[in-house]
Amino acid sequence: MTLSDVKIRNLKPKLKTYKVAVFDGLYIAVNPGGSKLRRFKYRLDGKEKLLPIGVYPATSLAQARQARDSTRAAVAAGADPSEAKQEEKRIRRESSRTHL
Repeated sequence: MTLSDVKIRNLKPKLKTYKVAVFDGLYIAVNPGGSKLRRFKYRLDGKEKLLPIGVYPATSLAQARQARDSTRAAVAAGADPSEAKQEEKRIRRESSRTHL
């Protein structure tokens, strides 16, 4: 099932977070507070991993697909995209501390 922008906007929050599949591992997670997050589910070494892509509507479907494709390429090369993202975040935090 492909989700249009109108269908995503009309997703209503429930008591628990729920997922709505977009396509090919991409999905929208709708939180009880009403926020909608784009995520990508992939497998690496037999384990399921999740990569947060962005908040809806700030992250477009085209951006989410591009992130999915680059994640797939990294997984095919044997790298873990979520660990790389965490490492980048750690480096940014350390560099901001040194500039204070």
